[in-house]
Amino acid sequence: MTQLWAALHKDALLQWRTRNQLLAVFTFGASTLLLFSFAIGPDASALRQHAAGFLWLSLLLSSTLTLAESFQSEMEDRALEGLLLLPADPRALYYAKALANWAQLTLLGIALVPIMVVLYDAGTTRVPALLGVIVLGAGGLSAPGTLYAAMSSQARAKQTLLPLLLFPLIVPVLLAAVKASSLVILGDPMGQLWSWTQLLLAFNLIHWSLCGILFGRVVED
Repeated sequence: MTQLWAALHKDALLQWRTRNQLLAVFTFGASTLLLFSFAIGPDASALRQHAAGFLWLSLLLSSTLTLAESFQSEMEDRALEGLLLLPADPRALYYAKALANWAQLTLLGIALVPIMVVLYDAGTTRVPALLGVIVLGAGGLSAPGTLYAAMSSQARAKQTLLPLLLFPLIVPVLLAAVKASSLVILGDPMGQLWSWTQLLLAFNLIHWSLCGILFGRVVED
């Protein structure tokens, strides 16, 4: 637990020092939402109908930028190898990095919600429910995303390799997050929101458990 807190403190400091990058990623996500709205056209009903899907597509595309760079500092001067020689538990390093990425993606998703509301007329009074879905969806993206970011960190084309590895794996998470967000925004007359939320919780449990186990083998190889 001590190693986890120390690694988490390190990652939090690194993200604070590179906070300008988060602003750039937010700008990219907001621009993506704007472009998607142009693709739909001036149809208010269609815009609202697809708002949740475009929100998560925007967050997904933006996440590849933050995840791809999350191990940049560890790769410089072989810092990751130095951490493993301390010795440090690889699982502590993984969960610290994944939690830091989770927090960053959650903040990004929350920041994109007002942009979605303005562009897609997708306001809702169930704000806590929407924030909860964003938290769970961001967790489902960050857990495998952190693992694959570590796998692709030494590749020259890591920005290209990471999406190729990550996107097929997180399709179920993305579908569940889009469906849950749509139910929050458009209404839930059949009471399906809790079922989709449970599915997101299950994906988070599987990904966070399995990726933590596999991370040690990834960094050792």
